[in-house]
Amino acid sequence: MFVVTNRIPVTAGHEADFEERFRKRAHLIDQSPGFINNFVLRPVTRRFDHSSGAWVDAKDQSYYLVQTWWKSEDDFWAWTRSESFRAAHSNRPPAEMFAGPNVLEIHEVILRTDHREES
Repeated sequence: MFVVTNRIPVTAGHEADFEERFRKRAHLIDQSPGFINNFVLRPVTRRFDHSSGAWVDAKDQSYYLVQTWWKSEDDFWAWTRSESFRAAHSNRPPAEMFAGPNVLEIHEVILRTDHREES
């Protein structure tokens, strides 16, 4: 299994618009072969300060994380070459929505633990 994470720095004041774009997305990725799920994670400004042992409000840039989970890396790359991918990314947001470049990270899942309800 592979997880693709897009780290996106959203400019202060554009958070609601950014989130709304994902709420209204076309769901084209959902039908792609090998697609498992999608998470859009909002940053929380609390950080743990190891030197003091306390939780503090961060002043640095926070990143939204957009994660897609795939059965294989090949499934992800096939999605990026598809017409559905081009259509899903055709409505570009305004440049001022972003505080800098995004960072795409790809990870292979080596361990997964799920919570299971007891019957």
